[in-house]
Amino acid sequence: MELGSWSLISAPSLLALIPLLVMIVLAIRGRSTATACAAGIIVAALIMGQDLKMMANIFATSMGSSTVFIGIIIMLGAGLGVLMTEARITQTMVYWIVKGIGVNTQAKGKLALILSSLTVCGLLGTNGGGNSVIAPIIIPILAQLGVTPSVAAVLFKISGEMGLFLGPLTGVTLITCEVTGLSYGEFLLFAALPFTLVFLGAAWFATKRTQRRTEGTEQFVISDDMKDINTIQIAQRDKVNTIIFLLAFVGLVVYGVVTKQGTNYALIVMLILSILVGVLGRMAPDLITKNLAKGVASQANILLVFITIDVLLTMVTAGGGFDALGDLLGHLAGNNPTAIMLIACLVGGFGIEAAAVAEVQIIAEMFLGSAVAAGLPMTMFAVSIIAATRLTGSVYPTSNFAIAMGIGRSDNTKEVLQALWISCGVVCIALVIWSFLGVWILT
Repeated sequence: MELGSWSLISAPSLLALIPLLVMIVLAIRGRSTATACAAGIIVAALIMGQDLKMMANIFATSMGSSTVFIGIIIMLGAGLGVLMTEARITQTMVYWIVKGIGVNTQAKGKLALILSSLTVCGLLGTNGGGNSVIAPIIIPILAQLGVTPSVAAVLFKISGEMGLFLGPLTGVTLITCEVTGLSYGEFLLFAALPFTLVFLGAAWFATKRTQRRTEGTEQFVISDDMKDINTIQIAQRDKVNTIIFLLAFVGLVVYGVVTKQGTNYALIVMLILSILVGVLGRMAPDLITKNLAKGVASQANILLVFITIDVLLTMVTAGGGFDALGDLLGHLAGNNPTAIMLIACLVGGFGIEAAAVAEVQIIAEMFLGSAVAAGLPMTMFAVSIIAATRLTGSVYPTSNFAIAMGIGRSDNTKEVLQALWISCGVVCIALVIWSFLGVWILT
């Protein structure tokens, strides 16, 4: 992309970041990510002198970008999720987790929620969708044990979001591995797992406080769509189907890791698993495609987000906005890897609210060049990306926050936010410590 003949700026320029700032401000004020991105694109076109032909070429190029491709993978993942639910594979996995733990205390109830959410959201690649599937099974158990809705909302939110970074084929995992150059194994062991343990560990203790403060004043109201775990019957065929699915999933992931497959491999995995689940569920070919299309259609907005965010970032890059920002940050941070890591965490974690994959793209564009120049290990930069995308919706109410409140059947914003603030505070302390120790150990 080139700047137009009547462009108001010359690259590189910090003014090229204005469209991105417009997008971020609108997103924070509650506009959808796609709408905010569209507004940013209009501002960018005006600032950078883009006529209609130029804009058409930018959109055409973005349609073939890796960002949009990952959006398609996410949409197929949603389709796979519908098939898994129809074939009762998802419900069987949750049932096994709950029964395996032998839930008879509040601690075990919370653990069952966490493990179920991590597993299902990581497999389905969707936070709200995954938690919505397990809630009808988990909530009646929590209700019997006296766990309050506010506690459930906190754990649903953090567990579901972290499940997206633990799953090998989720959009955020794929895009993070792509921008950092890390393998899935490296990303999991040195970034996603440690961050998850700290975040969920902090939430575990924060919700103890929440439980004490809400016990006796909050309780679940069990609706007709909720099921008692003891009334659920898992047929032998469902068990066999679930085992076959898990073996196939693990086998395909292991094969991809061993043979060093790229992002494109995830698309084939989704298609293979969709066909397999459809066959296991004894669905007719037309029903398989219908359920797949149903899930894909539910994520249509994601595709719009990914197209518009890629166009917006392409325009900001062409205007030299990220180059200028990198130079500025380099001067401010003194080319210090610790400072760059912390700045990336803070700018993302407390400033950018968008779809998670879009946030990863923004953080990578803004800070990756500076991180590489300063010698920041990519495993540490991956931690910055996770922090930048996971802290945002936990320090002030966002769409993900609202979804978790709804799924957890909580209306106590104050208590849920306070528990999230405590969790984020612990994470921030851990990030500061690791930003110094990690650089010393890994470089």
